[in-house]
Amino acid sequence: IRVIASALSFKETENEWLSFKDNELAKISQTEGKILPILKLSYDHLPSHLKHCFSFCRLYPKDYAIDVQELVQFWIAQGFVKQSDSKQSFEKIGFEYFKELAEKCFFQEVKGDLTEKITCKMHDLMHDLAKLVAGTESSIVDSNLSTNEDGEKCRHISITASLIPSFKGKKLRTLLYFSNMGPQNLSDEIWDLIIANCRCLRVLGLDYLNLKTIPRSIFKLKHLRYLDLSRNNFKILPKSICRLQNLQSLKLDLCLELEELPKKIEKLVNLTHIGCGGCFSLTHMPRGIGKLTSLETLSMFVVDKDGSHGSADLSQLSALNNLRGELTITNLGFVKNSKEMFRAANLKEKKHLRSLVLVWDDDYDDDDDDDKLLEDLQPHPNLKELRIDGWRGDAKFPSWLSLLTNLVNIEIWGPSKFKYLPSFAKLPCLQQLDIFSLTELEYMDDNGPNGRQGNTEPFFPLL
Repeated sequence: IRVIASALSFKETENEWLSFKDNELAKISQTEGKILPILKLSYDHLPSHLKHCFSFCRLYPKDYAIDVQELVQFWIAQGFVKQSDSKQSFEKIGFEYFKELAEKCFFQEVKGDLTEKITCKMHDLMHDLAKLVAGTESSIVDSNLSTNEDGEKCRHISITASLIPSFKGKKLRTLLYFSNMGPQNLSDEIWDLIIANCRCLRVLGLDYLNLKTIPRSIFKLKHLRYLDLSRNNFKILPKSICRLQNLQSLKLDLCLELEELPKKIEKLVNLTHIGCGGCFSLTHMPRGIGKLTSLETLSMFVVDKDGSHGSADLSQLSALNNLRGELTITNLGFVKNSKEMFRAANLKEKKHLRSLVLVWDDDYDDDDDDDKLLEDLQPHPNLKELRIDGWRGDAKFPSWLSLLTNLVNIEIWGPSKFKYLPSFAKLPCLQQLDIFSLTELEYMDDNGPNGRQGNTEPFFPLL
């Protein structure tokens, strides 16, 4: 009923409703168990771009928690998202596509919002519908299917752990591996052979495969737009990856042994997303990353501790004002000419950032911390979350804190010289305040503004 209602909600006249009832609805069998034809009726009334977006979801296993941002990036990589207004980003348009499909009941259990990670699921019947309408263009490959046959016909495939290594897919545009399908024991060499047979790939997901080296055949995928190598075990990202000049999204999250990103990364002129959250072995950022002015995601910026790598300094962040989501800046205690460099990062112009994490490491020399003032790291007032970790400098909070009126969450991690907490009465949206190891903290400032009746406003209106 909800699916039919959602289809009718976009028909504005009584005649359109009657036509729907007398024609399309009348042709559908109402016998028990014949629900898919009814669901397909709603699909048939979708515009063509939404049909492509929905049928693509056949690649997900049933009951899978879908990362909506990732899904939108898949759609963009496949060319499903059309930009009619150059002022609107492809990702924003893609989220509108998702919202429209969710309103029509093609997705359910939507959790989160645009300020945090959004996930959703597909009802089993909707998954069956996606399988039906995708036909031979999409498939989940396991040992019960002939991979050669499917590979020749398919454009989009997700692979289970029992994949047959002789798989071929010359026309394949999507190749995904979902780690929740079970462990895999294929060697790096086998993956190299598989990818070598898929020269037309636009989306390649090799998440959590324990790869120690990156398959060299990847660097020949000239059409590749989305590459996920997260949670693997390689240390170096070869410079050959810079040949992938159509690449839009590069995911490296939780590659715990990764030490550096490639030099000449600025050659990836179409790159909009670099996911490197949790890459704790990264030693520096490559010089030239600041030229990627279309970047919307840069999970982490690592300051070079000793300056021995010819690396990027904080000024490389200056022009990256399209960044959104979360940005973590680490090793701030090692910044030279800190007053100049902190300001050069230009954090106050990054109006799309949701979360900012500022990290000083335990092993830095804090003798000159008075020169490394937090005052010079002022973010934009739109910020929702702020974390300050390990600051051991001046005991005063920065004056700009009271300007961040949209803050929802503040975390302050010691050791720190902070003697007091400022009044948070001017932060009306604050819901969470976490304080750890502030051993020198003595009091909270109670100089908040007074109301009309002379009563001091509460420190935490929404806490």
